[in-house]
Amino acid sequence: MSKKALKNYLSTLPKKELEIQLLDLYNRFPAVKEYYDFIFNPKEEKRIQEAKVKISNEFFPIRRKKPRARRSLAQKYIKHFTVLGVNPFLIADLMLYSIEICQSFSEEKNVNDVFYRSMLRSYQQVIHYVVYHQFIADYGLRIEKIYTIATAQKWSYLEDFSVALAEIKEA
Repeated sequence: MSKKALKNYLSTLPKKELEIQLLDLYNRFPAVKEYYDFIFNPKEEKRIQEAKVKISNEFFPIRRKKPRARRSLAQKYIKHFTVLGVNPFLIADLMLYSIEICQSFSEEKNVNDVFYRSMLRSYQQVIHYVVYHQFIADYGLRIEKIYTIATAQKWSYLEDFSVALAEIKEA
């Protein structure tokens, strides 16, 4: 069904029937429920904190012995919060936190080349995000610190990290 057809269909329905359909969607689909829960009670800082705890637990587990170290978990939260419409300032903070946790992890554990490539992509993404939303004054020091730590830990792709960092200085 196209958007136009849906609009035409919805315009023919009485208000009561629209309410019934919306409540049915709310009950059937968790994504719809979460969307409306967020709209009416955002608690953005709380949601970001919970995501940070889960990301941290991914690399430094409390209950299990071995870390899973899946970068995809952080990316999933970032994408989810972006779709929900969470404050971009908080999303940038979460993006940086994710990289910082990974740096702490790589300091203690041996990581492979795929890890460094993923970190480079995340670093480039956060820089583009911060430049786009004009948060350089707020997050510039954290971004530079990430580069400094990556250099101290002798990460792969340091030249590419340097190129990405130059974008902040040009903006």
